[in-house]
Amino acid sequence: MRILIANDDGYLAPGLAALVRAIEGLGEIDVIAPEQNASGTSNSLTLGRPLQVYKAANGFHYVSGTPSDSVHLAMTGVLPHRPDLVLSGINNGANMGDDTLYSGTVAAAMEGFLFGVPAIAFSQVQRGWEHLDAAARVARSVVEQVLALPLDGRPFLLNVNIPNRPDADQLPRKLTRLGRRHASEPAIRQTNPRGETIYWIGPAGDAREAGEGTDFHATASGCVSITPLQVDLTDHAALPAWREALGTVA
Repeated sequence: MRILIANDDGYLAPGLAALVRAIEGLGEIDVIAPEQNASGTSNSLTLGRPLQVYKAANGFHYVSGTPSDSVHLAMTGVLPHRPDLVLSGINNGANMGDDTLYSGTVAAAMEGFLFGVPAIAFSQVQRGWEHLDAAARVARSVVEQVLALPLDGRPFLLNVNIPNRPDADQLPRKLTRLGRRHASEPAIRQTNPRGETIYWIGPAGDAREAGEGTDFHATASGCVSITPLQVDLTDHAALPAWREALGTVA
């Protein structure tokens, strides 16, 4: 078993080190992660400049790019072999609902999935790394469960969100769907030392669709949320209406 581990908080993040320690013994581990924090970069690839890959003193490799860059390079030339499993995290904060579209953590796992490799993204619900050791035990257990399943060979993409609790590894686990958030809070306007106006992206909005069955509801109820994801964004249910509206025949 060859396991590739990445993240979006950077190669020095405590969550990455905790995930690597938790997975030790399950296979041959390679770590390739961004050099800097790359949260919110989604699935972006760096195309306008060359990328560099370095090896840190702890054996981890780090890339002068995004989470997707890290996994993409691992798949297409940096590693001498193809991994059997891609893991991403443990992220410093939740990746639920609409957040998954922006998440570099989910994107790193998704990049593996796009290459046909099973992948799992792990995140803690609250920022700050509290009870990270318990979250790492959850990650180990989920990976062990998945590897023990009689899978049919098709890749999968799982998004796991773990409450920051010392007993996280004892909490129930629920299969969930993505919830929805309200629109983001207003941008924060400031003036820099040169007198120029600058803006910070505002905080994420509150949960809008957080009913039973969603990732928001599961974690708020003290459960670990596990959401199977897919890449197909097609609105299949709306296709007939659009064919009629636009006059297409096929």
